[in-house]
Amino acid sequence: MNQSPLSIAQISDIHLFTDEKQDLLGLNTTQSFQTVIERLLYLRDRLDLLLLTGDLSQDGTPESYKRLQHLLLPLAMPTYWIPGNHDYFPTMQQILNHASIFAEKEFIQGGWNFVLINSAVPGHAHGQLSQTTLAWLDWRLASCSTQPALVALHHPPFLVNSQWLDSSTLENSEEFFAVLDRHPQVKLVLFGHIHQEFHCQRNGVHYLGSPSTSVQFEPNSPHFSIKQENPGFRLIKLYPDGSWLTQIERVAYSEYVLDLAATGY
Repeated sequence: MNQSPLSIAQISDIHLFTDEKQDLLGLNTTQSFQTVIERLLYLRDRLDLLLLTGDLSQDGTPESYKRLQHLLLPLAMPTYWIPGNHDYFPTMQQILNHASIFAEKEFIQGGWNFVLINSAVPGHAHGQLSQTTLAWLDWRLASCSTQPALVALHHPPFLVNSQWLDSSTLENSEEFFAVLDRHPQVKLVLFGHIHQEFHCQRNGVHYLGSPSTSVQFEPNSPHFSIKQENPGFRLIKLYPDGSWLTQIERVAYSEYVLDLAATGY
């Protein structure tokens, strides 16, 4: 791994509101994300791009996406995104498509092919990939078969051993896996939704879940449970030969989480 890597930060589950003072389960999501931005500014010279893997807003409002855009601007870094189950895709396309924020869902950078897919089902917490999306994914991967590939979506295609979260994962994972199995150049699949670190491997592909920049969920819990852990994100180095390295970053921000009843997941 002596070649220069592409360094990316995966940011997930920001959950911004119209009102910047509003909180999620007792935590102010704007303030926690600002703390993450401060850390990213410190790391900026070592990063090449940001990948936002859904639930960028909690209420899907234009105001929340405009705030996100405003908070990201000081980074002046290429930023790509996908929607989550709390997002409103048409509004995202209108607002998150300016300056260094791009709406493209397929691009090549650092010798890697990035393919970003929408797993959100409007009005539902679970994920589903449409036949159109699966066909597009298959086509894009076939078009760049000689380069290592990274696929990103919001919902995990695996159960994560938390009964309440496992009711809202990707519902047609086997169809997703069938596409990936046809393309051995796929090395990584990134996702959010579960507000915790996760890593598993299937047929040579590594599947990585990221912490949230807001509230953290307790791993391996049968019922909804908050983990008193700082917000975080994932850093990944991608090498042109298809190898990679990753680590989780945490930021020094915490508030007591009080409203455990208002889940909405």
